[in-house]
Amino acid sequence: MKSVLLIGQSNMAGRGFIEDVPPIYNEHINMLRNGRWQMMAEPLNVDRHVAGVGPAASFAQAWTEEHPGESIGLIPCAEGGSSIDEWSSDGILTRHAISEARFAMETSELVGILWHQGESDSYGGRYETYKEKVCTLFNHLREELNAPDIPIIMGELGEYLGESGFGKSAVEYKQVNEVLADVAHSEEHTYLVTSKGMTANPDGIHMDAISQRQFGLRYYEAFLNRTNVVDKVDQEDGWIERTTNRARTKNEEIFVLSTKFANGEIHFDEEFSIKMDNILERK
Repeated sequence: MKSVLLIGQSNMAGRGFIEDVPPIYNEHINMLRNGRWQMMAEPLNVDRHVAGVGPAASFAQAWTEEHPGESIGLIPCAEGGSSIDEWSSDGILTRHAISEARFAMETSELVGILWHQGESDSYGGRYETYKEKVCTLFNHLREELNAPDIPIIMGELGEYLGESGFGKSAVEYKQVNEVLADVAHSEEHTYLVTSKGMTANPDGIHMDAISQRQFGLRYYEAFLNRTNVVDKVDQEDGWIERTTNRARTKNEEIFVLSTKFANGEIHFDEEFSIKMDNILERK
């Protein structure tokens, strides 16, 4: 199985409202939780009780569409509100991410790292030292994971920042994005994804769920072609509807039904047992 490490702050962890997009259920997408690979369900990066939709689910769904019958694992290690200083080589977050990645590599092949961070460094001139710090992090990860050529995909900060809500203080997001572009230009195997057209939750700092689905597709385009993505990608149009209409496998239907029962959405005798029997009887 292939695997991908998810690092950064809250927009990588995901804060898109779960009810705003149809869920993605795919038995070939796994997430690492409590030391075990489990079928992915959002929120997959539960750094906070308010975690929601991030870019990784649509990234992984796009990956499975290009690799039918193969599986991918997501390693959630993003931490909401974290600054670049908290991602220092000896910092807790970095050590945790390396530990989780190494554990995942016992049963998978690590093929990529997705990074989104910078809102916490978009004021007070912090962008001036950002490049040195983020390059040090990326080099450290590649060295510690013995993966010198692994692609690292970075996402731009949202163009809506600096305007309202919690994002009002992020007035230097453009400068951080310029630094990220410089990193993508100067560092090998490091690519940048545009945030053009992305929209925010009412809090003014977190990408909404639809934007996160689109963002994940851009991350995958950069990963697939090993290139910067400077505009929206063709597959964004209608992608959510196409994925929603995808026929579910037996294992996926069992997963969905069990989830509804566990959440109290259906009763055991009236719905769960009857529907489960029908699923199990299918060839």
